[in-house]
Amino acid sequence: MSKSTIERISITLPAELARFADREAKRLGRPRSWVIAEALRAAAAPGSQPAVAAAGPHVREPVVNPYAAVAGELTEVREQRLKAALALSAGERLHRADELVRLARALRPHRGRRQIIAFDTFEEFWQWKKAHRAAGAVRT
Repeated sequence: MSKSTIERISITLPAELARFADREAKRLGRPRSWVIAEALRAAAAPGSQPAVAAAGPHVREPVVNPYAAVAGELTEVREQRLKAALALSAGERLHRADELVRLARALRPHRGRRQIIAFDTFEEFWQWKKAHRAAGAVRT
């Protein structure tokens, strides 16, 4: 097979199928991709029926949530933080919110006033830009 006829793909397999492909590759002395390609060639051979078509349209891979192991912990921590925040008075919550804003501004200070200027035509914009560039107000 020439390189121009090879296409790289990424697939997700159940662990037991991946282990099986590894064992077969080792037994045959071939790469795992070759073993999988051969299985696909056999499935595509005339007279063979693909497993998905035989199983029906409702066959799906199992969906595994990678965060399932820590989901309970996260929920518990969030509930604890919410209960602690709700135990504070409204004034204390407001004071803490103001403190967070002050800290955020200390980390990322405001860079001056932002303004939106609209022009009816590009020519008006260009005239404005030339005037401000000459005055040194706008740097480009």
